[in-house]
Amino acid sequence: MEELMTKTLGHSAVRTRRRPADKFEDRREQLAAAALATLAEQGYARTSLRDIADKSQFTHGVLHYYFQDKTELITYCVQHYKARCIARYDSVVGAGTTEDDVRQLFCDAMIVSLIDDAPVQRLWYDLRSQSMFDAELAQKVAELDRNLEAMIFRVVEHFAELGDRKLTMSSAMIYALFDGIFQHAVLNERSAPSDGSELRTAIVELLECVAVAP
Repeated sequence: MEELMTKTLGHSAVRTRRRPADKFEDRREQLAAAALATLAEQGYARTSLRDIADKSQFTHGVLHYYFQDKTELITYCVQHYKARCIARYDSVVGAGTTEDDVRQLFCDAMIVSLIDDAPVQRLWYDLRSQSMFDAELAQKVAELDRNLEAMIFRVVEHFAELGDRKLTMSSAMIYALFDGIFQHAVLNERSAPSDGSELRTAIVELLECVAVAP
C-alpha cells in the first residue's frame, strides 16, 4: 500500500510540474526568444507580429494565440531579459566583499551588458522612448525602470557600506546618472564598437561622486 501511494504521489508530482499553465509559459518563452532577434534588429516601430513570424519558425496565428499584440510580446521579451540582468547585477552584491571587488564586478557587468547585449539594450531604450506616446506601454516600462533603479541602488549602497562611504544622492538620481552614461555608451557602440574601457572609466568616476569616502 505504501509503495502504491509513493508511486501515485510520484506520478502526481510529475503532473504538477507540467501543468498546462507551465507549458503555456514555456511556449511564450520560446516565442519571445525567437522574436527577440528580429525586434532587436528592426526596433519597436518597424516590427510587426507578421515580421516576426516571417523571420521565425512560428506562424502569425501562433504568435497571436500566445500574445495579444506586438506590445505584449515586446514587453515580455524585455522583461525576461531585464530579469536576467537584475540577477547578474545582484551577483555583484553577493560576490563583492570589498570596495575593489564591487567596483570591478560592477564595471564588468555593465560592459557585458553593453558589448554582448547591445541589440537588446537598443531595443529597451527604443521601447522606453515609445512609451511616451503609449499609456499601456508606459505603465510596463515604468515598472521595469523601478526594478532597474532598485538594482543599481543595491550595488551602489553595498559599495558605500563596504567603504564606510556616504551616499550623496537619492536612489532616483543615482539611477539616472548611471543609466545616462550607459545609454550614451549604447548609442556609441553601434557606430564605434569599443572594448568598454571608456564606460569603465565613467563608472569608476561616478561611483566616487555618488559614494564619497570619509
